[in-house]
Amino acid sequence: MLDEYAIDQPIVYRTILNAILKDTVTHAYLLELNGYSKGFDFAMAFAKFLLCPNHYSNREKCGECHQCETIDDGNFLELKIIHPDGQWIKKEQLEELQQEFNRKALVGNQKIYIIDGADKLNTSSANSILKFIEEPVPGITAILLVDNAYQVMNTIVSRCQILSLKKEAFTQKETLSLKEKLAYYSFHEQGEIQNFLNNEDTDEKITLMVDYINYFEKNGYQTIIYKNKPFLETFNDKNLLFLAFQWFILYYKDVLNFSLNKKIEFFKEEEPNITIITSKNTVLSLSKKLEILLDLSEKIKFNVNATMLMDKLVIDFMEVEK
Repeated sequence: MLDEYAIDQPIVYRTILNAILKDTVTHAYLLELNGYSKGFDFAMAFAKFLLCPNHYSNREKCGECHQCETIDDGNFLELKIIHPDGQWIKKEQLEELQQEFNRKALVGNQKIYIIDGADKLNTSSANSILKFIEEPVPGITAILLVDNAYQVMNTIVSRCQILSLKKEAFTQKETLSLKEKLAYYSFHEQGEIQNFLNNEDTDEKITLMVDYINYFEKNGYQTIIYKNKPFLETFNDKNLLFLAFQWFILYYKDVLNFSLNKKIEFFKEEEPNITIITSKNTVLSLSKKLEILLDLSEKIKFNVNATMLMDKLVIDFMEVEK
């Protein structure tokens, strides 16, 4: 139940309770997980709380009713959960959702749909869900799950209330390696995390990504000639390239944090290079580079030419430095 997260997630917990008390529940929430390992469980507790006719938040009051048991069994008709079909959430999944939710609720007057992995929306599905959110129907609430709000189309984000879960301590623990931090940030399933950690190529990919940034910051346009081809030979499909761009974003966030006298969260061992990059860039230029990375990472979800994308990255970065 929701009360289980009162200590772990006090701000979001209190926000949700207040929304019920003040009758200000909105039609769409973007739940930013920030690597929180119990993010999906939190979303389910949130959904149960909204669907409960009495809005009970703890088991002492609720007595573990049949409704929650039905939800746990995956058979509650007024709650729909959409997971990626393969690597992406497809338009057909959302069309089916809309057809089902056009029918009147059979239990109570509230329906909820959870989209697990909102960053996996492709062009068609993103536009489909955007239309659904733009034309809210009373009694229907959307909960979109994503690790970082920057991974979702701005037009979708702007129509949702963002609930940002508190980060778990793994990004602050000095005992974790960069590889482990990236594993926990990039993946949520334990099997995916272990595959990433055990894969012999993982260290090579991380090193190549870091070297790419450091090379660009020193050599500019030459990156197109000497680095883009070997980079794309390793990050040679859409999913790997998207992953690399998420790491680019984390790297530049660390640079930006360092320039603002904040703690480096991920790339602590790169502090000498980060110091050099900070000396070459203003806070404004770093912010613009992050905007470029976020924009280009969105394009990777579509059928973009990878070589042209990497060329554009270098060119756009150089424009920032003029």
